[in-house]
Amino acid sequence: MQVDRDWWRGAVIYQIYPRSFFDSNGDGIGDLPGVTAKLDYVASLGVDAIWLSPFFTSPMKDFGYDVSDYRNVDPIFGTLEDFETMVAEAHKRGLKIIIDQVLSHTSDQHAWFKESRSSRDNAKADWYVWAEAKPDGTPPNNWVSVFGGSAWAWDSRRRQYYLHNFLTSQPDLNFHNPAVVEQVLSDVEFWLKRGVDGFRLDAINFCYHDKLLRDNPANTEVAEGSIGVRKENPYAYQRHLYDKTQPENLPFLQRVRALLEKYPGTTTVGEIGDDNSLDTMAAYTSDGDKLHMAYSFDFLTEQCDAKFLRKTVETIESKLVDGWPCWAIGNHDVARVATRWCGQEAPLALNKVYMAMLLTLRGSVCLYQGEELGLVEAELEYEDLVDPYGIAFWPEYKGRDGCRTPMPWKAEQEHAGFTAGKPWLPVYPEHVAAAVAEQEDAEDSLLHIYREFLHWRKAQPVLQKGDVRFLPSPPDTLLYERSHNGERMMVALNLSGQSVDIELPAGAKTVVSELSVLNAEWSDARVHLPAYGIGICQLA
Repeated sequence: MQVDRDWWRGAVIYQIYPRSFFDSNGDGIGDLPGVTAKLDYVASLGVDAIWLSPFFTSPMKDFGYDVSDYRNVDPIFGTLEDFETMVAEAHKRGLKIIIDQVLSHTSDQHAWFKESRSSRDNAKADWYVWAEAKPDGTPPNNWVSVFGGSAWAWDSRRRQYYLHNFLTSQPDLNFHNPAVVEQVLSDVEFWLKRGVDGFRLDAINFCYHDKLLRDNPANTEVAEGSIGVRKENPYAYQRHLYDKTQPENLPFLQRVRALLEKYPGTTTVGEIGDDNSLDTMAAYTSDGDKLHMAYSFDFLTEQCDAKFLRKTVETIESKLVDGWPCWAIGNHDVARVATRWCGQEAPLALNKVYMAMLLTLRGSVCLYQGEELGLVEAELEYEDLVDPYGIAFWPEYKGRDGCRTPMPWKAEQEHAGFTAGKPWLPVYPEHVAAAVAEQEDAEDSLLHIYREFLHWRKAQPVLQKGDVRFLPSPPDTLLYERSHNGERMMVALNLSGQSVDIELPAGAKTVVSELSVLNAEWSDARVHLPAYGIGICQLA
């Protein structure tokens, strides 16, 4: 059977956060059999693939992003056999499986780190980033952790500092050691041999550090798309020139790509958190020999006005050249888009506009579980928090728990049908009415609109593969053209609560009428968009 090596171009990838998707055994934590049980629902949406957040063996200090065994499933999620069953069942339904790989760091409970910290002359002594204290006992340099404070932790056994760009329990691997690179690639291949279709590479620009351990300079202005950009977090006060995004990362990504080329039809999507994220995206996806695609934090911030959205897309388009973007407006690390972009009231009509934008830009798409339901950010009490990031910065920043609360399935069931036990995070009361079963029964629900749009999009090559070009339009609106193999399509979006007319170039237009979400009025010379209006037409 011929393999479609380019299936990922224009694909829609549905992110599942396993802890919060569906609990099959009543322990309050979602699991892999729970994912398998809901595959029919995922397939019904019309998406192409699933991105599965970490399920590996872990002490769960950072909820799976602190891996203690790259080749096994944590018991709270099931077994390796459960994973293989899930992959097989997903493939039966035409769904690809992309798994999270956290390569830059491990848990401090990983066997490698336990050995590395035991002495300065053991077989893995140089597998992590160790450095001497300054003469006064302070850390080797001024690098800071994304989660606040110094990026260096003192280890009394080796009497040295080790680097941790995130939690102190997440020591950074030393990618300057060739043995580390070989081991990491071997662990990646372990999952390729088990049928996965690709990898979402977490914090992939963090793998290498500056060998000279030079201090980062001060940051005089915060760059769009960087991470840790919060006034209460000192991470934003530095320009991160030396603690990440080093030149050596590019040859490593070429090694990763070469490995995936041995498994036709597999793909990578990289998470880029950087001061100059768009430039890094361009470098990491160039020449067809590194990442297949990447996304940055630009659309994961609170900025969402039309001017910013257009500028971000046009900047990426100008820089990528032969690269391929992947768009995400929500994930497990940021407040839910229905609240972050649509406000506390989260008007349904504005949710539809952002959906239309996300699904009509050039590139692939990551869709976070619950976005199709319009779930708002959950407001939790301090006592309910489990995210170390939120606990550290409370109350100025409440952490990531608000976007990680359980998926609501059935309003009439306890815990909205997520679990028969006590959920690891409480089900947010305002999510209950938006449960899947309730939206299935309402033909005008956001779930039905997402499903209708996603299935229609599958039959539109111009949206999956085509180029994009923005056209002049009034403030608070977006107007752009997609083109592919002689086919042209125009998208008009109104992000405001006021109606607006947009003057159009002359030419014949065939209005798309098969989508219930479209409400624009087209003529030869203009398009009339009502408040939060959406219009799509074919161009001759």
